Amino acid sequence: MLVIKMSKEEKEEIIGRIQTFHYEQHGEEIGNIGAENLFEFFMKELGPYFYNKGIMDSKEVLMDKMLQVEDDLYALKRPVE
Repeated sequence: MLVIKMSKEEKEEIIGRIQTFHYEQHGEEIGNIGAENLFEFFMKELGPYFYNKGIMDSKEVLMDKMLQVEDDLYALKRPVE
């Protein structure tokens, strides 16, 4: 299982956002327990998708940088006489 560490403040902020979203979408309030259950569901079920996407995006950026470094190193080569 994917474990994403976050501070108590971050978790409370997210739960507050869930409550606000739920109220704006449905016109009814959702309590802390309900919002926390949704948060846990999102983390468990959807978190790995977002995490993996972040990894793949990071890999793509890193590969682009490595190609750039390789080009830069090639440009530094000196002719051998």
